Amino acid sequence: MQIHRTALIEDGARLGAGCVIHAYALITRHCELGDGVVVHPFAVIGGDPQDLSFDAGTPSGVRIGARTVIREHVTVSRATKAGAATEVGSDCFLMAACHVAHDCRIGSHVVIANAVLLAGHVQIGERAFLGGGAVIHQFCRIGEGAMIGGGARISRDIAPFSLATERNALVGLNVVGLRRRGLKREVLDEIKRAFRALDAPVGNLREIAASILQRGTFTSAEARSFLEFFQGGKRGFARARRGGAADEAADDE
Repeated sequence: MQIHRTALIEDGARLGAGCVIHAYALITRHCELGDGVVVHPFAVIGGDPQDLSFDAGTPSGVRIGARTVIREHVTVSRATKAGAATEVGSDCFLMAACHVAHDCRIGSHVVIANAVLLAGHVQIGERAFLGGGAVIHQFCRIGEGAMIGGGARISRDIAPFSLATERNALVGLNVVGLRRRGLKREVLDEIKRAFRALDAPVGNLREIAASILQRGTFTSAEARSFLEFFQGGKRGFARARRGGAADEAADDE
């Protein structure tokens, strides 16, 4: 373990083997860091939530998975409820000045680029990529393997394996990311067919996805995971834009 002499680690924080804590980083007593986590200068991990109703005496925390790298000026706030934790998975890369708000849950192998802002209770699926300066509304879900363009403003759920940009603009599948995972051709084809089946300008996407699942048309775990995503969430779903016009009115919630 390497801890710079100017780093501040409060009593009660738990650090795994091989962690590296650089100069002027702050790890509060509410934190649990897995093995090999690296925290760069001026990052603040486990600070109080930016919530006016929060009681600072609440025993909540932050959990960071093994081998995750946290760059300069990143902030990760602790959860708002007693016994709960804001969670960042293993092998993640949080670039400079991004913010992970209270009660967020981030899967493993996620990349969050510079200055990304996650509001409270956001969920990010495994292997997602969030481009620089993107902002994500509270309670939104970003599905597994999704890619969010730089500067995007997201206030709807983004389905797994999808590409999204601008304001809730769904622009297709993250085909490059899927290929890099080494999925079989038949699995890729199923995901594409599932995406097209849900690429509807109108209609209730929850009901459409449920109907497709019930028919058993798709058998791969990935395609079924894509469809099952539409059974949860609170924010409604991003849809493809057509003719350059915003499709904000097309949300079916």
